[in-house]
Amino acid sequence: MASKTNPFTFLQQVRSETAKVTWPSRRETMISTLMVFVMVFLAAVFFFAADQLMGWLIGLVLNVGV
Repeated sequence: MASKTNPFTFLQQVRSETAKVTWPSRRETMISTLMVFVMVFLAAVFFFAADQLMGWLIGLVLNVGV
């Protein structure tokens, strides 16, 4: 069962827990963001190529391709 505390005590506890968090530096955040963009770009290129290849193969099999 949850213990009943008043809102002021709860906010104090939240503040003390937030102080324990290790926040990333600006440089770490920028590097992580850049890595996400690179991976999204690579995934987009891969899925585009896979889609084009499958479309070409299906067209070849169904004789609707050139």
